[in-house]
Amino acid sequence: MRGKSKLTIFMALALVMSLFLSACSGGGNTEGGTTGGSSNGDSNEGTTEGDSSSGAKMAEEQVLNINIKTEPPSLNPGTATDTTSAVVIKSIFEGLTRITPDGVKPAMAKEIKTSDDGLKYTITLRDDIKWSNGDPVTAGDFEYAWKWVLNPKHEATYAYQLYPIKNAEKAKAGEVPLDKVGIKVVNDKKLIVTLGRKAPYFEKLLAFTTFMPVNEEVAKANPKWYTDAGPNFVTNGPYTLEKWEHKDEIVLKKNPKYWDKENVHLNKIQMVMVEDEQTELNMYNNGELDWAGMPTGQLPLAAIPTLKQKGTLNIKPIAGVYYYAFNVEKEPFNNLKIRKAFSYAINRKGIVEQITKAGQIPAMALVPPSMFPENKKGYFQDNNVEKAKELLKQGMKELGYDSVADFPEITLSYNTNEAHAKIAQAIQEMWKDTLGVDVKLYNAEWKVYLKKLEEGNYQVGRMGWLGDFNDAINFLEIFKEKGGNNYTNWHSEKYASLLEKSYGQADNPEQRMATMKQAEKVFMEDMPIAPIYFYTVAYVKKPYVKGVFINGLGKSDYKWAYIAAH
Repeated sequence: MRGKSKLTIFMALALVMSLFLSACSGGGNTEGGTTGGSSNGDSNEGTTEGDSSSGAKMAEEQVLNINIKTEPPSLNPGTATDTTSAVVIKSIFEGLTRITPDGVKPAMAKEIKTSDDGLKYTITLRDDIKWSNGDPVTAGDFEYAWKWVLNPKHEATYAYQLYPIKNAEKAKAGEVPLDKVGIKVVNDKKLIVTLGRKAPYFEKLLAFTTFMPVNEEVAKANPKWYTDAGPNFVTNGPYTLEKWEHKDEIVLKKNPKYWDKENVHLNKIQMVMVEDEQTELNMYNNGELDWAGMPTGQLPLAAIPTLKQKGTLNIKPIAGVYYYAFNVEKEPFNNLKIRKAFSYAINRKGIVEQITKAGQIPAMALVPPSMFPENKKGYFQDNNVEKAKELLKQGMKELGYDSVADFPEITLSYNTNEAHAKIAQAIQEMWKDTLGVDVKLYNAEWKVYLKKLEEGNYQVGRMGWLGDFNDAINFLEIFKEKGGNNYTNWHSEKYASLLEKSYGQADNPEQRMATMKQAEKVFMEDMPIAPIYFYTVAYVKKPYVKGVFINGLGKSDYKWAYIAAH
């Protein structure tokens, strides 16, 4: 077919690139990840022999050098939405639980008891937990952080993660006061959380960044505590924020006041911000970096075949989806048939085989196959050129266009990144070849780009999502309401009601799964996004780097990392 032959020619000309999502919500450097790929999103990367620190011979210098590509948009757990921010936050803060190689385990919590009806969580904190300034970590610090997020005066995109808590959603909407939310501090060491509906994944949620505590005393005295390294940036995780040279480097240092410091071996993690993929790989080859590629960086596409051949490339499937969001309030994408035409005209198989080349799976659905196995096939045929042309004609008729020349100027936007650029250029060619539509490309640095999408100032925009916890609801809930991490401006009462229905089916997993699949079917029929592929992570690491944990959701954790003697 013409579309396929043009893709082949175009890709033959492409020199380098690589793939990496960017925001937890899906953005710049936000969604990367690796390891795992099992249906258990809490599994690790399949650590090799010797990755355990037990009895290992360690190097004298315990310093890990990695690349995070770009400036983290926010290091406040309450406002962070992307994976670049999250990888730093997860190293310097800790929630009540932590996702470990052995599953979800208590962290700041010593014990979590659940009532018989699954609605009340009685949480007892450890006795020996302190902030990096020596203050005790208290139940009140968790209450303060969570209610700060739920305060209607504060912008917090991830507030919906707290909505299983009784009255949390109503409080965020300003319908009830914050003291009516189901969060009760019994004393400094005991917290009772009452849910408004069962959430079988709640203990996993407690490990998520939005549920991490903030030192109430420090935050109240210094409202901008999270903007720079220094005495105001008080943390409770394995590491502290020693240095933050904006748009250049972040340095983390082992936290001597961390409760489990005996199992933290790195003295320092140096995180550089290098956007160019080839530069990152060169730094790795020159010994300046100990790791290159995902989940925090990215490899150039041109290097992948050689790295595969050498046997040094690691590729792992993860629960994440790369997609293009349509702004359904902007013509012509306010028309369903036009959205479908643009989506059907994409040759996903060509993209993953000729551009990304790291085992990605073409995506014709929203939820990854690790959660919904049938989504390996999806809801529509990939690269259905004839159907795309037919739908385009029908959509133009409905909008009153005589030809595509009558369309308003269409722009495809993406955050600055070699991989995103190559994919956008390929899809630009596909839309021109199949639909006859001229599409302009726009790119911007991640933080600027994210703001553009948040303001709805776009028509089609690259985005992606890596799961925050191992449950399909995490992918579906993004689009339940307008705003937040839903940049499409799409809303469906039927879709939202099905998700609400699933909330009441926690005691019947089969029914709940069926209801969530019904919701996804509604979503894909309305097609506010064009899914492109399901993620894998590709990386190389020095053989002396051990113990880095990457779960099936593509999130990395450096708590147990160490440098072996070499």
